[in-house]
Amino acid sequence: MANLRAAVSRLRRELAAHPAEFPDRGIAEDELAALCAMALGGEPEIRRLRRSLLLVAGAIGSVSALAPSLAQVRIAVELFGERPRTEGP
Repeated sequence: MANLRAAVSRLRRELAAHPAEFPDRGIAEDELAALCAMALGGEPEIRRLRRSLLLVAGAIGSVSALAPSLAQVRIAVELFGERPRTEGP
């Protein structure tokens, strides 16, 4: 949990300090707030963590200055369990 809290906090600070406005910034801010709440609230729901991560990545993925912090959030989320397997043919 500490890794997730630290990574989300860092990305939130960097996003707040980033001067450029982009269309999905609000989505990223909302989902980072949700990730922060999950990190503070105890054992989070893994599917919800992954959904929030995907939304954040989609919203800020093209902002290269935020890529290292986004990668740290991804790593922290992945510590909560393996990626769900999909059944193939």
